Amino acid sequence: MKMFTFCSIRTQIMASTTLLILGLIGAIVAVWVKSENTLYRQEKLNDAKSISNILSYTYSNELSEENWSQIRLNIDLILRENEDFVYILVSDNRQDNQIAATSPNEYQNQYIPDIVPLDVTNIALNSSTKTRVTPTFILKDIYFAGQLRAKRGEPIIEVASDIRTLAGKKLGVLRIGLSLKKVDRAVTNAVNQALIVGSIGLGVGWLCAYILARQLSDPVRRLQSSVAQIAGGDLQHRADINNRINEISALANSFNEMSETLQISFSKLQKTLDSFEKFVPDKFVSVIAPQGIENIQVGMASTRRMTILFCDIRGYTSMSEAMAPIEIFVFLNDYLACMGKAIDQAGGFIDKYIGDAIMALFDDDATDCALKAAILMQQALDKFNYERLQKGLPIIATGIGIHRGTVVMGTVGFTSRIDSTVIGDAVNVASRIEGLTKQYNCNILITESVVNSLLNPELFSLRLVDASVKVKGKDTAISIYELQVS
Repeated sequence: MKMFTFCSIRTQIMASTTLLILGLIGAIVAVWVKSENTLYRQEKLNDAKSISNILSYTYSNELSEENWSQIRLNIDLILRENEDFVYILVSDNRQDNQIAATSPNEYQNQYIPDIVPLDVTNIALNSSTKTRVTPTFILKDIYFAGQLRAKRGEPIIEVASDIRTLAGKKLGVLRIGLSLKKVDRAVTNAVNQALIVGSIGLGVGWLCAYILARQLSDPVRRLQSSVAQIAGGDLQHRADINNRINEISALANSFNEMSETLQISFSKLQKTLDSFEKFVPDKFVSVIAPQGIENIQVGMASTRRMTILFCDIRGYTSMSEAMAPIEIFVFLNDYLACMGKAIDQAGGFIDKYIGDAIMALFDDDATDCALKAAILMQQALDKFNYERLQKGLPIIATGIGIHRGTVVMGTVGFTSRIDSTVIGDAVNVASRIEGLTKQYNCNILITESVVNSLLNPELFSLRLVDASVKVKGKDTAISIYELQVS
């Protein structure tokens, strides 16, 4: 059955049904043929025995009186009327079993006829009160009345019986050769009938198998199509299968339950991923884990040239001392929300919050987006302060420092606690520049590297604040500019 291993259900059912029906037909034909062969053979044998016994009794007087002509006429008549008889031999025991009467008459006066093997003759001539039946075959072609009666090699059955007087004395032996042609024809007819019945059964079986195969394969194919749809992302798809077969219906129900569970699990996973992106920005993940979140490991890093923005609230420490913890918590969330929206709108992403400070990154080739973000943040802060004034709360001021340089983005920690971070001298410089906003009394300060990377510098109002300033931790002096917001 290996040839059907990779075939469809329909093909396997049709093939299996065909093999089963053919096996049944073969068994039926074999039993039928054997039964018909045995029946016809036994029928012919019984007829031959009856005739043999009758003739043996009839020829007793004729053989005693040596009335050979009468016997010969009689057996010729019998051979003409019975096509199943190949030959009839009458041997005279008193003349050493010489054949006294025969039909065909060419074997007259022979002792051992050359039409059957010698052992058949020996069995026939042995004295017995019972009729001897011996299966054998013809050694030569036999003709009677100018017609071929039996061909050489043709199987026959020889029936032999003793011819005895009423006193029981053996006078001779009567031998009749019985052809099996009619038996073979009867067997052939039986085979043909069996094949016809088998063909009808095969046709009906094929039809039933096809109907059954469709009932099984069609819902399975629809299930396969449903699986493909779900695999393609359509988690809301459900298999619509109405089938009378309980197992198929149960399979469809289980499939739909699985789809529903999968949809719920995927929704939870999607929510988890969305929540994860709030902790680690998608742009950050795409850099440190290009093969997917599930492959994040400690020590994964990528070196990139980026623009770093630092924003800090001035006087936050003294402000927080006058507020309750829950008030600080609410205040920070409101403030960070309006700042974060401005950064997102400009195309940047927040790397981390350091208390009230914000560290944002811009992964563009130019620094225009970072400056737009600083402007939007300043505008958002003005609106935020206006709302605070309406509530009778004090306004706040911020300082923003922007620098561009090479950083390393990666993961730090160990197997059970991993954090994303950005490391590099450019990060420290950006933080120091933000600190200088207090010293120079500017809201937004940017470095010369930021100015040199502007794609459209004419869109921004820039003022040189200091052409040569040394920030803490740097030996080389840099130029800083103020970004003025109208």
